Amino acid sequence: MSVRTRFAPSPTGFLHIGGARTALFCQLHTRRLGGTFILRIEDTDRERSTQAAVDAILEGMHWLGLDPDEGPFFQSDHTQLYLDAAQRLVDEGKAYRCYCSRESIDALRETQRQQQIKPRYDGRCRTRSAFPADQPYVIRFKTPTEGVTAWEDQIQETIRFPNDELDDLILVRSDGSPTYNLAVVVDDHSMGITLVIRGEDHISNTPRQIHLFQALGWPVPEYAHMPLLHGSDGSKLSKRHGAVSVLQYREDGFLPDALNNYLVRLGWSHGEQELFTRQEMQQLFDIRQVGRSAAIFNLDKLLWINGHHIRTATPEQLLPALSQQLDMLGFGVVEPERLLRIIPEFQSRAKTMVEMAEKVRFLFVDSVLPYDEKAAQKHLYPCAPQALITLQQALAQLEEWQAEVIDQCFRQVVAQLQMEMGKLAQPVRVALTGTASSPGIHDTLFLLGRDKSLQRLQEAIGHMQK
Repeated sequence: MSVRTRFAPSPTGFLHIGGARTALFCQLHTRRLGGTFILRIEDTDRERSTQAAVDAILEGMHWLGLDPDEGPFFQSDHTQLYLDAAQRLVDEGKAYRCYCSRESIDALRETQRQQQIKPRYDGRCRTRSAFPADQPYVIRFKTPTEGVTAWEDQIQETIRFPNDELDDLILVRSDGSPTYNLAVVVDDHSMGITLVIRGEDHISNTPRQIHLFQALGWPVPEYAHMPLLHGSDGSKLSKRHGAVSVLQYREDGFLPDALNNYLVRLGWSHGEQELFTRQEMQQLFDIRQVGRSAAIFNLDKLLWINGHHIRTATPEQLLPALSQQLDMLGFGVVEPERLLRIIPEFQSRAKTMVEMAEKVRFLFVDSVLPYDEKAAQKHLYPCAPQALITLQQALAQLEEWQAEVIDQCFRQVVAQLQMEMGKLAQPVRVALTGTASSPGIHDTLFLLGRDKSLQRLQEAIGHMQK
């Protein structure tokens, strides 16, 4: 049977980094085996589910290249299927109506706590014969009271749950809405899911879901429960560690391939290899090779991986991200042809696209004044204004504004002034960019253009002569 996996987020918030890793693992494992990856939106929590959250999940998955083969499907569209399954279990004597009020359940649990007994429903309505017509009720599943429910988890190995530790699960609430475990089982069966990949925080749900599969006479899928992500301090991953929307990583200048590369290494490895292309991940990833220890989220390592992917990408691949960052800086739409000339000069100089945008912004502003004070004190002010005047006059005479021609002109001026290249290049760099860092000086002049280059040299000369 072809493998069918599903990613099933709840639309109560953004797609966070842990959810993105789950979706990635589902997709990669499925791709390697030639199966089907399904997206199911579990929106049974009517009060907390929002369309904005749905949109954020879909946008985040699309940005990461995690578009499903089927879906998105919405649980809210299948309510009758869940209710029919619950009624079938009632008709077959495998579930029952429970008329216990919330107050009586709370009192029961308080008594159990006082007796140091694990709080749980005691099944008092299991054998009830009187069914009041005017009282609300829930539908509960008759959980087996003996034996053990066990499965071979593809990550965690053998997991066992004594059945007598589980109480009778509510399948349908008193308002007629189905509960999570019932909806998941019905959906996993109707969608033909063969492997459920999810976080280990769902392990406690699995024996209950296995019970329902068995009671309904349906095949039980296989399970793989992933270890959760932790922060660098060992605690559960939170916003301060980086557990924010994946779209925030886009805003912060990370590339989707880099983020996927980093996420795949959180719990999975292939020898000592750290850097992967998307194709390599799809060829190599196996959910059974995921470790059982908690994975540690490290922003520094993500930055290192992102820097690698920036350096190895083509300018065309980086164009959309740089365009977006420049637009966010207020420069509007920049001609793609110009950006494609700019990008290669800065790929080795940035770990994020935000950093690249900051480094190229001098090409788009009207003036770089005021200069970085340290750069100006070290390189610009010790230089005689006459050196910049000589260079400006020579550059103004050029008939072609090409990097090779500019480089030749620059070298002629250096020889004429009997200066070391760096003694002139660094003051010019500060004059053009406002900082002491940029690509080669002739490339910087070429990218900036004739008019802006001559204008900024004039600004620097005037600044030095004050």
